[in-house]
Amino acid sequence: MTAHTISKAGGTFMDMGSFGQQFIQQIINGVSLGSIYALIALGYTMIYGIIKLINFAHGDIYMLGAFFGFVAINKLGMGFVPAILFAMVLAGIAGIIIERIAYRPMRNAPRIAALITAIGVSLFLEYSMILLVSPQPRTFPAVFAPKVYRFGGIVVNNQQVIILVSALVLMAALTYVVNNTKIGKAMRAVSFDADAARLMGINIDRVISMTFALGSALAAAAGVLVGVYYNSIDPLMGMMPGIKAFIAAVVGGIGILPGAMMGGVIMGLVEAMVSGFFSSTLRDAAAFLILIIILLYKPAGLLGKNVKEKV
Repeated sequence: MTAHTISKAGGTFMDMGSFGQQFIQQIINGVSLGSIYALIALGYTMIYGIIKLINFAHGDIYMLGAFFGFVAINKLGMGFVPAILFAMVLAGIAGIIIERIAYRPMRNAPRIAALITAIGVSLFLEYSMILLVSPQPRTFPAVFAPKVYRFGGIVVNNQQVIILVSALVLMAALTYVVNNTKIGKAMRAVSFDADAARLMGINIDRVISMTFALGSALAAAAGVLVGVYYNSIDPLMGMMPGIKAFIAAVVGGIGILPGAMMGGVIMGLVEAMVSGFFSSTLRDAAAFLILIIILLYKPAGLLGKNVKEKV
């Protein structure tokens, strides 16, 4: 074997090793990003599961949550955990108010009317915040000293760990609430058959309000986590993540909680892989390509079942 052949083979092994490290790195980045999409997607899927409404204002609740967290940390001097709880409570109240004022009067209206109302609420929230705080991005205060952990050529920072752990805790808490509490059982009953639930004495309005509160609280938590990670927030930050979280909900099966979680992770992984191996300018296109493929070949989502509508 010649020296040239050995050199060529060694270069190939190095390239393969470099590819493997980058692949694992992008998986870590994708799971971190996907957990944020999953938190937002859970709100979409909960609301759709209860009242069959695609709440396009949900991304702007995520934006409100980021600003609530900003105020809690920057103005009120709160730490990370109190700030995220503060943002979740205020966003939950905002969700209840939005449902009561904008969506409840439209409950028996045609779906297109409710959809237009959701878009109107989204624009109202965005431009109200632009009026209140200006359209300029705000620097989110640093709540953690940056730490980097290296495992060979793979880099993980403490912010990624915090995002993942926070998302897992919140998803586990939501799963417990839905499966093991009185309000959770009521939510599942309303989702299955609202008329039968009403006849059994369940307060439908209260259940729907609580669904909006829970979904909004999760979106707010995602907003604070994004602020911590990217150190920047602005009034229009909810537009694209909101759309991508909706795609994540559709990919997993809208109306199905595990589907929203899985869809969020898939979206994060695809974006990370496209950004890492191709170009970051293509990541949005990749998200919409996934939506098109799912709607063509599996319109009910990966975990959904094709069910014929009753007529």
